[in-house]
Amino acid sequence: MSDLQIKPSVAPPLAGANAPRPITTLREWLDHLAARERLAVIRPNVALRFELAAIVKRLDGVKATLFPHPGGHGMPVISGLLSDRRWIADAMGVEPADVLSRFQDAALNPLPWQETRNAPVQEVVHRAVDLGKLLPLPTHNEHDNGAYITAGLLIARNPTTGIQNVSIHRLQLSGPNRLGALLLPRHTSAFYDIAEGAGQPLDVAIVIGVDPLTLLSSQAIAPLDFDELTIAGALHGAPLRVVKCLTNDVCVPADAEIVLEGRLLPKVRELEGPFGEFPQYYGEAAKRHVIEITAATQRKDALFHTIVGGGLEHLLLGAIPREATLLAHLRRSFPNVRDVHLARGGVCRYHLYVQIAKRQEGEAKNVMMGAFAGHYDVKHVIVVDEDVDIHNPAEVEWAVATRFQADRDLVIVPESQGSKLDPSNRDGVGAKMGLDATKPLDAAEMTFKRIRVPGEEHVDVRDILDRASTTNWRNELNR
Repeated sequence: MSDLQIKPSVAPPLAGANAPRPITTLREWLDHLAARERLAVIRPNVALRFELAAIVKRLDGVKATLFPHPGGHGMPVISGLLSDRRWIADAMGVEPADVLSRFQDAALNPLPWQETRNAPVQEVVHRAVDLGKLLPLPTHNEHDNGAYITAGLLIARNPTTGIQNVSIHRLQLSGPNRLGALLLPRHTSAFYDIAEGAGQPLDVAIVIGVDPLTLLSSQAIAPLDFDELTIAGALHGAPLRVVKCLTNDVCVPADAEIVLEGRLLPKVRELEGPFGEFPQYYGEAAKRHVIEITAATQRKDALFHTIVGGGLEHLLLGAIPREATLLAHLRRSFPNVRDVHLARGGVCRYHLYVQIAKRQEGEAKNVMMGAFAGHYDVKHVIVVDEDVDIHNPAEVEWAVATRFQADRDLVIVPESQGSKLDPSNRDGVGAKMGLDATKPLDAAEMTFKRIRVPGEEHVDVRDILDRASTTNWRNELNR
C-alpha cells in the first residue's frame, strides 16, 4: 500500500541516553516479563490437548505462560507473549501512546537484514522430520481439527524477484511431514500462484519462536515485494541477523528457536479445518494448500511458541500493524485525524474508532469512506471528537448515545468486500456501516458541554480510601 511512503506526523521518541532500548531477542523478552511478574511458569506435564490452551486463556492479558515438559514432551511451550498493549510498548522501548508512530516510522524507514553463517537456530539439524514427535503441538479449541502450529512465521520468496514475504498462517498437522495451510488472497498466495502456474513448488520456511518485534513485524500491511524482516530491523534499531536455510534459499531470523524448511506443493489440496479463529468462531473445513517439510533446524534448548486462536495475543498482533497503517492512510487526506483504534469488541479487525479534530460538517463521512478503503476487514467505523477516549468503549458508546442520530449520521455501503472469516458475510461479501458521533460545529456552547466537578482530578483517592478503610464510621460521626 502507498501509505508506507508517507511520513508520520509525529516521530517517536527514541533518542536519549536514558531511553529504554527495544527488545531484540525472545529470551531477553522472557527475562523482561519474568522480572515484572508477567510470566507464569506452569506445573510440568500439562496436557497438550485443551488443558494447555485453557490455562493460557485463563491468564490471557495478565501473564504470559511457560509450560515445562507439556504432555511429557522435552521441549517447553510458551504463549501469551504479547497479550497487552502496554507490553508491546515495553518491547519497543516507547510509551504506549507512541506505539503506532514507532511502527509507522519503522515501516517507512526499513533496515535491510544482515546475513550470517553463525546461527543458533541451526545448532541442531533434522534431515528426517516427524513433526508430531519433534514438536509439542497443542490442540486449542474444542472443535479444532487436531494439532496446529499457530505462531509460525511463514517466509516465502517471490519466484520472479526473489524478495521475501513474512506472514502467519494456521498450519494443521496432517501427516508426519505435512501441514495443511489456509492461504488468504494475499502475498504468499500470489507467490504460490506464480510457482504453481509454472508447475513448481514454492519454497518456504516456517519460523517458530522469535523476538516480539519480529513477530509484530510479520503482520505489517505492506506492499508486494516488501520484506517484513526489514521492519523488524528498524524496530530493533539494527539490521536483523538472518541465515539461509539448508535446503532452500529462504533467509530466516538467525536467533529464532525453530525453523521448518519445506515447500508448498503445486496442484495439491487436502482437507484442513475447522479451526478456532479471531472472530471467536471456527474457520470452516475445506480442501486447502499443503506444505511438505523437508528438514528442520533448532536451538539445542529450543522453546515452542503457540498462539491460542481467538486469544488476546492473536487479536493484538493483527491490531497494532493495522492501526498504524490505517492512521497513516487516513492522515494522507485528513491531517486532523488524531488517533485510531481497532476495538476488542470488534475482534481487533472489524470495528474501527477514529478520533478527529472536526473542521467542517460532512467530514466524518469522508473519513469513514477512507477507512473502508484502507482495509477490507473494516466493517463498522465510528468517528468521534477529540474529547472522546477511543480506547475506552464506554466513552465511544456514550458519544454514539448523545451525538448520533441515525436519520442523518448513518452511512451504509451494501455488497462490499469484507472478511471471509466473518460468518455473517456471504463468501466475503457484506455491508459496511459508519456512524458520525461528532458534535455539530454550530451547536450552542452549553449544548454539548461535558459535565465535570472542579478539582476531582486532584483528589488523592488512595489517601481517602486508606483512611476510610481503617476507621469506624460511627466514631467518625461523633468526633
